[in-house]
Amino acid sequence: MYLFNLLNKLIFVVKAMMMMSWCRINNIAVMVLLIMAYCNMKYCEAELSPDFYSNSCPKALSTIKNAVSKAIAKERRMAGSLIRLHFHDCFVQGCDGSILLEDSATIISEQNAFQNFKSVRGFNVVDDIKSAVERVCPGVVSCADILAVAARDSSKYVGGPSWTVKLGRRDSKSASKDLAEANLPIAFDDLDALLSSFARQGLSARDMVALSGAHTIGMAQCITFRSRIYNDTNVDAGFASTRRRSCPPVTGNGDGNLAPLDLVTPNSFDNNYFKNLLRRKGLLHSDQALFNGGSSATDGIVSGYARNQASFYSDFSAAMVKMGDISPLTGSDGEIRKICGAIN
Repeated sequence: MYLFNLLNKLIFVVKAMMMMSWCRINNIAVMVLLIMAYCNMKYCEAELSPDFYSNSCPKALSTIKNAVSKAIAKERRMAGSLIRLHFHDCFVQGCDGSILLEDSATIISEQNAFQNFKSVRGFNVVDDIKSAVERVCPGVVSCADILAVAARDSSKYVGGPSWTVKLGRRDSKSASKDLAEANLPIAFDDLDALLSSFARQGLSARDMVALSGAHTIGMAQCITFRSRIYNDTNVDAGFASTRRRSCPPVTGNGDGNLAPLDLVTPNSFDNNYFKNLLRRKGLLHSDQALFNGGSSATDGIVSGYARNQASFYSDFSAAMVKMGDISPLTGSDGEIRKICGAIN
């Protein structure tokens, strides 16, 4: 639609020029050259569209939804894992499916970055989704788009908001472990580091807080919150005591033990995550960094979401769409992978 409108505008301009006595243009080739010039200036780049697969693969979205529903019905935690996969993909090279690439002779996988190592999960589910889509329309739907749609469907399945996913991303032929370690936030980040991390991706403080609300579902390993429950001062004593039962103080002991990111409703998408922060019951240091009892720049946003779930849902949806627009590969860039874990 954007390209159609642009071409119409260009044609209007050229026709107007043809009518001027000082600029008689009688050759339609000039019009074509002008249009090509604009396109070469990147005004005519392919854009993402919700209808991208309407003709090429009309069953794509329903196929993805069915596979996501099946996976979450089997393991509720998978909803949070699939949302996180999309997030960790978009923050590195843009939303291009690079996080899915495994180690090879030419690839050092982003899965080896310390923010991802033995932490990001759901790759088997993405492979199942890809296989299902390939059976319906082989070589059409990208792995990057599968991640974007799976994140939306995961949220909706567990009671969270839905949003319109723009489609047309293509898959990268590269990955960057170094960029992953530089760009992805970590569980020990303070507020300033979090704000900087999101700002580099063009996301605001409100976007950051809303997206952090995805921690309303899912689990975290002891190694990511040990320092929080033993060393932080802005933590509820009873909450810390409970978490210490399954997370010993010594590194190397129980590192992989899990705890819910939202202790109230760990299997549902709601605004209890923010209510927990008001009570100093955020599991990760980076969670509680969003609210510090009135002195934090994001305290007001957290309080607002704790009071108004609809506001959180609206902002979360908008932020997910905004995040999904980060540097996608479109047109002839990249490729459509046959297998999500390897370049063609």
